[in-house]
Amino acid sequence: MPGPAVRTITPNTIRAPFARYSHAVEVPAGARLVFASGQLGISVDDAIPEDAGDQADLCFRAIGEILLAAGMAFGDIVRINAFVSDRAHLAAYMTVRDRYVALPPPASTLMIVSGFTRPEFKVEVEVVAAKVD
Repeated sequence: MPGPAVRTITPNTIRAPFARYSHAVEVPAGARLVFASGQLGISVDDAIPEDAGDQADLCFRAIGEILLAAGMAFGDIVRINAFVSDRAHLAAYMTVRDRYVALPPPASTLMIVSGFTRPEFKVEVEVVAAKVD
């Protein structure tokens, strides 16, 4: 669950989310915020897996390390922006995302883009996390 006092908003007066995300997340005043840059599917030794799911896993592992360094965890994520380079990579990305993201899910946007800085990249993920200490 997102950090204490963070409230997800998914009104029943609009269409339910298409997947595991909330329409909005309210962050209270005084919360610490972390804005993580987009993480790519590349390992510390510069290996880039061919599989989009393996790349997504590396993205979320890097995000986990960033959150840990900030004294946060996956449950503190309030917003995800994810990018895949082909519609064929959507399912693999979402399967990996659902392993890492806590319930209730954060607000999220998933976009198909024409490419990244290097053609072998298939997935990029950025997050915003909030924590009330």
